[in-house]
Amino acid sequence: MAQSTLKTQATAADVTAFIGAIENESRRTDAIALVDLFTATTGEPAVMWGPSIIGFGAYRYRYESGREGSMCRTGFSPRKANMVVYLVGGYEQPSVKEHMDALRAKLGKHKVGKSCLYLNRLADVDQMVLREMILFSWRYMDEKYPR
Repeated sequence: MAQSTLKTQATAADVTAFIGAIENESRRTDAIALVDLFTATTGEPAVMWGPSIIGFGAYRYRYESGREGSMCRTGFSPRKANMVVYLVGGYEQPSVKEHMDALRAKLGKHKVGKSCLYLNRLADVDQMVLREMILFSWRYMDEKYPR
C-alpha cells in the first residue's frame, strides 16, 4: 500500500520563528527551554512537524493494514491550554508502563494521555525526570524502529 498523505509531516518551517510567534510569554520561554532539553537529550535538531509540533528524529511505521508513514520519534507542541510532550510507544508492554509510571510519580504536576504528557508550566515538573522520560522513550523507539 502506498504511503497516504498525512497532515503531520516534517516541514521546512522555521522552529525559531514558530516559537517567536507564541503569544504567551511563559509558554514561549518553556518552548525554548524544551528545544534545548530535547536537543541535548536526543542529539537531533528541532524540526517542525505539521503546523504545531516541534519534533526530534524520525521513524517510519507500517500498520498491519499496509498503511505506512513517518513521524517524529519524540517532540512537543506548545498549545494554548498546555504544553504537550510526545513520548512515543510501548505503553502496552508491562515493563515499559511500569518504568514510565515510576518516572511520572517523580515528575511533578502533569496529566497524561496514551503516549503524551500535558504540562501547564515547565516549572511544575522536575526537568531531570522529564529528561529521563525523553531518553527512555528515545531508546525504546530505537529498539522498535532502528535507524
